[in-house]
Amino acid sequence: MFLSAFDDIPDPRADNARHDLAELLVVAFVAVLCGATSCAEMAAFGRAKERIFRDFLKLRHAIPSHDTFSAVFRVIDPKALDAAFGRVLAEIAGLLGKGDVIAIDGKVLRGSRDRGDGGRTRMMVSAYAARLRLTLASVPTEKGGELEAALEVLGLIALKGKVVTADALHCNRRTVAAINARGGDWCLSLKANQDSLLSDARSCFGKLAPDHSVARQEETGHGRRETRTATVVSAKGLAEHHDFPRLKAFGRIEATRESEGKIQSDTRWFALSWLPTPEVLLATVRAHWAIENALHWQLDVSFREDAARNRKDNGPDNIAVLRRRALDVARRDGSKSSLSIKLKRAGWDDEFLLSLLKQLPET
Repeated sequence: MFLSAFDDIPDPRADNARHDLAELLVVAFVAVLCGATSCAEMAAFGRAKERIFRDFLKLRHAIPSHDTFSAVFRVIDPKALDAAFGRVLAEIAGLLGKGDVIAIDGKVLRGSRDRGDGGRTRMMVSAYAARLRLTLASVPTEKGGELEAALEVLGLIALKGKVVTADALHCNRRTVAAINARGGDWCLSLKANQDSLLSDARSCFGKLAPDHSVARQEETGHGRRETRTATVVSAKGLAEHHDFPRLKAFGRIEATRESEGKIQSDTRWFALSWLPTPEVLLATVRAHWAIENALHWQLDVSFREDAARNRKDNGPDNIAVLRRRALDVARRDGSKSSLSIKLKRAGWDDEFLLSLLKQLPET
């Protein structure tokens, strides 16, 4: 069992706290894995499954109350909690290979806004391994906002030989320097927040020869047809000119979508730290969207994250970590059922629940 992974999480409670912190976290995690969205549901789930939990937990004082779950999540460090899960899943993360895409993006925790905390919007910034469909690390935003949290996330993961993708907010010198320092490559969306760089990128594409290499991709489905054309050009000399270390190329993807007789066109630009083929650029940009489709969308649809109402102190951030890690574990199951069905089945099928937990390496 992965119980020992939580031993390094600092416990800020008094020495006479009744419930073992690691055991409480295991009960909470399993409850979230089975669809619990609040501390009250964690407590109810724990009582309903107490017999199962006693097979591998001592539970000297039975299942904690919902007030105890809430109090613990308000005070423990969400970064330490996420790091504990990172240690558990390190064996899986080790399957990342050269050229794998690590997507960086933030997701707003919409239901967590607390008027007593100035009404600030909370966000979790995650690093997501697109091919493995695994969250490598998550950091809540604080006063520095999404950019600072993203820089912290990048410092937590091994980047050598990997490709980091991110939206235009992260197309800046600090992010580039952080990725460069850890041996990674980058494909960053380029927009008007880097106006001079974008202008030079457009100029480079204006000098293309008629036989310049391109790659095209066409997809049809759901009543629409989309065509994407990718082109890559060298950015020779512009890294020094713009003080953008290791800038090697620019990428352009022209997309056309036809639906119900209407045609929409869009052009996206990218700053690149290497000179990929147009086919590789298409695949890299496509992989980035896994963080939206396979992580953020699933958190809302299967875990109802946008509807969650945890608001106090560290509570929203800690439960957001549990949701992301529960999604990682559920994905280890190879059956063909949808994720929503797997979560529901884990709640009523004890044998299936135990099989999911066995996906976790021994710690």
